[in-house]
Amino acid sequence: MTGCSPTNINYLRVSIIDRCNLKCLYCLPRQGWTKLPAAEILSYEEFLRLIRVAAQAGVRKIRVTGGEPLMRRGVVDFLARLSKISGITEVCLTTNGLLLADMAEDLWKAGLRHLNVSLDTLKEERYREITGEYRLHQVLAGVERALCLGFQPLKINFVVLKGLNDDEVRDFAELARTRPLQVRFIEFMPTTEPQRWARHFLPMAEVRQRLADLGTMKEVPSGATAGPARIVRPPGFTGTLGFISSVSEHSCSRCNRLRLTAAGRLRPCLFAPRELDLKTPLRQGAGDEELHRLFLMAMQEKTCRPPLALVEPSQGTAMIALGG
Repeated sequence: MTGCSPTNINYLRVSIIDRCNLKCLYCLPRQGWTKLPAAEILSYEEFLRLIRVAAQAGVRKIRVTGGEPLMRRGVVDFLARLSKISGITEVCLTTNGLLLADMAEDLWKAGLRHLNVSLDTLKEERYREITGEYRLHQVLAGVERALCLGFQPLKINFVVLKGLNDDEVRDFAELARTRPLQVRFIEFMPTTEPQRWARHFLPMAEVRQRLADLGTMKEVPSGATAGPARIVRPPGFTGTLGFISSVSEHSCSRCNRLRLTAAGRLRPCLFAPRELDLKTPLRQGAGDEELHRLFLMAMQEKTCRPPLALVEPSQGTAMIALGG
C-alpha cells in the first residue's frame, strides 16, 4: 500500500474512558460491551506523557473523547494541563452533552474553547429510541449554556440514520441559521452489525441534495489541523454546515488523525485492525525516544486507500472501544 506522508499527521484523538451514560445504537454492540478493568485504563499522567511525545512527533491538535469523557473524575484539571503542553495548539472535547450544563463553566475556566456535542434528534421519544434514555432536555440545556459562555467553535455532530432520523436533516440545518453553530452531518459508519448498518446508511450526497434549496453554499476554508468535514455556509446563515462522507467519499488520502484508546493502544486508522501497544512499554519504563518511535511508526502506517471495512462492512468495531 502507498503510505501517506507522516508530516501530514497532526491530529490525535484521545479516548480517556470506555464508559458512557448512553447506549447509542451505532456505538454499543447489541450484545453489550465488556468494560475495561480500571487498572487497564491509562492514568491522566500516562496520557499526558504520551501526548507530550506525540507533540514532539508533530501532533498539534488533541481531541478528548470517550465513551463519555465528562464522566471521568478529574477531567477538567486534565484539560487544563493538556492545554499547557508545548507544541499543542488546539484542545477539543467531544461529549454527548448530558453533563455539559453543569460542567460548561468549569470547562471554560480550564481553557477549553472547542466543543463538539453529539446529538442525533430533536425529538424526545426518538432520542430514547436512539440512545436508550429520555434525556434530550439535558443535552439541549448544555448546548444553550455553552452558547452563552461563548464556546467557539461549537459543533453539533448529527449522525444521519435512514429511516430513523433522516427526516430531521432540514431541522438540524436550521439550527445554524441564526446561531454560531457548526452543524455537521455524518455518515453512519460500519461499526455495528452489517444488516443494521445497511438498513440505516444514507449517503452524504443525498443529505446535500435535501438541503440544496437553501441556496448556493459558500465553502469555508479549513485549518491545517481540521478533520475530514467539508464546511459550507448557506446564504444568510450565521453558522455553518459540515458534511462528513467517510464511507461514500472516503477521505483516507487526506486523513491527518491517529487514535489513542483508553487502553493505551494507538490506531493509525479507525477501521484497520492494526494497533500499536503503547501501554506496555510505557509501564515497563520505556524512554521518550522509544515512545516517539512508536508514534512515527503509526504515522508511517497510514494508508491513502480505504481499508476493507469501509468497502465491505463486516462486524466492525464498537465505537465505545475506540473513541468516537
